[in-house]
Amino acid sequence: MADKNQQGTGIGTKTRERVLIEEPRQYKVIFYNDDFTTMEFVAHVLQVVFGKPANDAILLMLKVHREGQAVVGVYTYDVAMTKAAVATAMARDEGYPLKIVCIPE
Repeated sequence: MADKNQQGTGIGTKTRERVLIEEPRQYKVIFYNDDFTTMEFVAHVLQVVFGKPANDAILLMLKVHREGQAVVGVYTYDVAMTKAAVATAMARDEGYPLKIVCIPE
């Protein structure tokens, strides 16, 4: 004899799949100090490319100058790489050897 709940009633059990959504990995954008790139240019790049307010840009620029490097932002991979590439291109166009690196957080 067949079980009435399983056969012929049209009632069944659905299985739900759990989808885990992970946050994208974050990358730090780091500026390194050098003897040629002007502090004014670094502050300008921080404002134009990284959207920093003038006061924050100056403080970050001074940190790069005094400590030799500073994390200027943390972004997803694509955003970090794009901002680093745009800033590097701006520096090269002006003849500056500004070093910018992206590393996983």
